[in-house]
Amino acid sequence: EDVPADKRFYAGGGGTIRGYKYQSVGVLEDGDPVGGDSMITVSFELRAQMTRTVGAAVFLDGGNAYRESVPDLEEPLFWGAGFGIRYFLKFAPLRADIAFPLDRRDDIDPSYQLYFSLGQAF
Repeated sequence: EDVPADKRFYAGGGGTIRGYKYQSVGVLEDGDPVGGDSMITVSFELRAQMTRTVGAAVFLDGGNAYRESVPDLEEPLFWGAGFGIRYFLKFAPLRADIAFPLDRRDDIDPSYQLYFSLGQAF
């Protein structure tokens, strides 16, 4: 409770667990993310370059944010999976991904999320 909100860990979204809304995985109060004092995330991504400028990727992301400073390993990780295309610019790839929450929570998680960004996921 002493940790300011901008210093807490949040999970969910294009930078952590694709398939879930931004910051929606972890500690929620009244449906709103409040962040945690610890977090676990893991990502697997297989990338293939199909032409000089176009590539594809498939991925699996998992994780959770925890209220305590030590992760509660009894709480399950949330998993998301999906695929995307890459357009390689001279300086970085332009990414378009679609991801699906594998541990979808009723009334919280939509059935899919779209992500558009510049650069690699990690």
